[in-house]
Amino acid sequence: MTRTTRIPRPAPTARATRTAARLGVTVAAAAAPLLLLPWTAGPAQAHGAPTDPVSRVYACSPEGGSANRTAACRAAISANGAPFTAWDNLRVAGVAGRDRQVIPDGRLCSGNLPAYRGLDLARTDFPATRLAPGSRMTLTYASTIAHSGTFKLYLTRPGYDPAKPLKWSDLPTRPFAQVTDPPLRGGAYHIGVTLPKDRTGRQMLYTIWQNSSTPDTYYSCSDVVFPAARKTTASGTAASTAAGAKRESAKPGSAKTATASARPSDSARPSPEDTPTASGPAGARSGGSPDSATAADDSTPVAEATRADTGPSAPLLAGGAAAVLVVTGGTALALRLRRR
Repeated sequence: MTRTTRIPRPAPTARATRTAARLGVTVAAAAAPLLLLPWTAGPAQAHGAPTDPVSRVYACSPEGGSANRTAACRAAISANGAPFTAWDNLRVAGVAGRDRQVIPDGRLCSGNLPAYRGLDLARTDFPATRLAPGSRMTLTYASTIAHSGTFKLYLTRPGYDPAKPLKWSDLPTRPFAQVTDPPLRGGAYHIGVTLPKDRTGRQMLYTIWQNSSTPDTYYSCSDVVFPAARKTTASGTAASTAAGAKRESAKPGSAKTATASARPSDSARPSPEDTPTASGPAGARSGGSPDSATAADDSTPVAEATRADTGPSAPLLAGGAAAVLVVTGGTALALRLRRR
């Protein structure tokens, strides 16, 4: 019978041990910078979008609550081919103020980005916020990291047809309000402005946020509804020229719905149509819209209120996971060499 003799494995030499240790340190050092890259740092990649008046991208996102189940949002998600998970990342680099040259007509809501093309659908039933013409309004723009830059707010001209794709000619040449470097408080910018006084019916609030700390410009569309024009009948009584659609009431246990219905301030005076309101941090208010009240006869439910714990967009988490795998793999390789 043949006997098999096991040859003992030699103990690792001091040199081999030092080599394995150096290799482990080298792999860890090489992987460490990956953890610091922008795509691995969740908070640094969380940007923003308006939540009040609610923007299309937020209302139709998974964060939008009952609003993302409306017919318009379902159609937008279907046209998009994917849900609006990265609702805070609708941005275009290198525009540098050339918005009308870079973003084509009919693509204003998506910023001409294929990942957001469903937002460009011309529909009259997107979730909307009820406003009062000539009143004060506080724009709540959710963001979890501060960027310096300028917010420009446009409101579609009288006669705008929401059943047609939004074009630059639907917007005035100059914004009705412009605010530079407002403070970031409670996970959002709160920008107080005075609305034009000559709007009725369904309109579009178009917000451009041009960063000065990054090369990016953010675009957003917020559907809003103003009271319909009223006329005096022969008997002298006022009658509405059009009936407003009813807002879906929030039911017990269902997602929260709310309306931003601003009331005119005694001291507020509307700005001229093409004259921007120049205001800095002093013009921004903290908290939500102090002048808002719930309206019962709006169009469709808006999204849930801004969540303070909103995290980075889901696709951004993949980068961080990849960096962790690199570190883990490098450590395992060093230990394996050390055991040899």
